Amino acid sequence: MKKSTCITTITFALLMLFSFNVNAQKFSGLDKSPMDAASFPSSYKVADKAVKIVYSRPQLNGRALSELAPNGKQWRTGANEAAEITFYKDMNIAGTAVKAGTYTLSTIPGEKEWTLIFSSDLNVWGAYFYNEANDVARVTAKATTSDDSLEAFSIAFGEDGTMHIGWGTVRVAVPMN
Repeated sequence: MKKSTCITTITFALLMLFSFNVNAQKFSGLDKSPMDAASFPSSYKVADKAVKIVYSRPQLNGRALSELAPNGKQWRTGANEAAEITFYKDMNIAGTAVKAGTYTLSTIPGEKEWTLIFSSDLNVWGAYFYNEANDVARVTAKATTSDDSLEAFSIAFGEDGTMHIGWGTVRVAVPMN
């Protein structure tokens, strides 16, 4: 009797163990605004980076950019969590000195220029918890248009360290060194 009870208990424990593992192995599907990163230098072979930004990439999906990132209103600069930018050394951004560190990046789009806001607030969702008192720097950068349209919001760095922001036909170049 004891032997059969022991076997039953072990069998039950194994079944429970396997059923918990099956549920624990579920992975979610792709995010509609997947996370991405850009860095300078952008080569993956260079370990000594000057800057890296982690952000989410929303898609236009037939919507107007003016709906998603309206001119004159603070925008989270991507989707989901606030974009986080890390400077691994003190930087000069569009003429403004910013100390090495990690900051959230939000923007205020405009027709001719965008304002970029670097804040000490970290681990925040979007721009909902923005607190102007925690601004580290604000800079402006020229906005232009392109004949090519980008479906997905994108950030890339040029060979000179300039950060390029693009979505739809809007392009913003932010000099950094």
